[in-house]
Amino acid sequence: MEDDVLSTKDNNNPADISDGESQEVELVPITQQQPIYNHKPKRKIFAFASLCLISALIGGLTTVGVIPYIYPANASPNQSESTSSPLTQVAYTANGTNFPVAQISKNVGPAVVGVSNFQTSRGSIGNSGLQEAGSGSGFIIDAKKGYIATNNHVIEGAQKITVSLSDGRNLEAKVIGADPRTDLAVLQISDVSNLTAVTLGDSSKVEVGEPVVAIGNPGGDEFARSVTTGVISALNRTLALQGMASYNLIQTDAAINPGNSGGPLVNYQGQVIGINSVKYAETGFEGMGFSIPISDALPTLQQLITSGVAKHPALLVSTDDQYIAHATSNNKPLGAYISGVTQNGPAAKAGILKGDVITKINSGQVQNSSDLVRELYKNNVGDKVTITYIRDGVTKQVEATLGEIASNQ
Repeated sequence: MEDDVLSTKDNNNPADISDGESQEVELVPITQQQPIYNHKPKRKIFAFASLCLISALIGGLTTVGVIPYIYPANASPNQSESTSSPLTQVAYTANGTNFPVAQISKNVGPAVVGVSNFQTSRGSIGNSGLQEAGSGSGFIIDAKKGYIATNNHVIEGAQKITVSLSDGRNLEAKVIGADPRTDLAVLQISDVSNLTAVTLGDSSKVEVGEPVVAIGNPGGDEFARSVTTGVISALNRTLALQGMASYNLIQTDAAINPGNSGGPLVNYQGQVIGINSVKYAETGFEGMGFSIPISDALPTLQQLITSGVAKHPALLVSTDDQYIAHATSNNKPLGAYISGVTQNGPAAKAGILKGDVITKINSGQVQNSSDLVRELYKNNVGDKVTITYIRDGVTKQVEATLGEIASNQ
């Protein structure tokens, strides 16, 4: 469908413009065996905006398809459509009991699963049957119904999905819902006997320096439920990747490797606070992994369980981040350059035109497409937002009522 997919071009993100010697960087999805799509732009050594792609949807050295329809792909906590959900978070306790890592592993490990993605292998003489195309991790979020949370890029393109449990069972799983815009998916297994579910914590309360444990299947089932430890290295990290662009991510130095995608990041009270999704893989850099905060992921997981789809606020515009290079070279204000506007969409109704540059959503600053996503993310479908934009060198403001786009569109 025309305009259903936005192609943003991020050839020249301001973070890519080096003051001196350029340096190549690589961020990779932490699935096992899946093709790695690399994105190696120039960048400042401490910038985190230029990345390789986290899923098989995006590739290439010069363009990044980041944001279909400029949606905030992830629903913020007030965006869940369902008031009743099997998923609940435990209350944050400032002085809660910290458990030894061995106890955390014993308690949480049985809830961590391996996820295998099978796809048709194409040989020189045609199809040759289903073969494992990639593997990752997941964790049980509802033991009674057999629901499992994982990353969308772990199961993307799968024609068959199997889940390996801690007791040795290997079961076929079905997809309840998947959302590329948030890189989240929910699976379900039918055999729910003797399942253990994780306890979901409150990632909004975590602090830099807090100790954490990562559990997953690096390298596949051979190293199933490997346990690594570290700390929360930083909060509110942003990455210009589809599925990640709208999150303020948790950075950790707990070792995560290919196959860890979709596995839990756990605090020392045994509560899941994040979903491990991306690894910083540049030579010379170690201990830089990124997790989706569980409090941000929870509303989308709830929507996927309830209806099989996740719905997100949308302006229904396309953007082009090649504008960043032009703005930087010509001393123009940074912003999200609008390269297309869907007819009768929220932005069109508000008077936004192709060529406008959005610099704010409400009071939130926007310097590129990813910023626009994150600022929209703070709102709900149907909310009115104030858009500040530049047209022909003049700064203007307009109100727009956010529309909706679903994960199956």
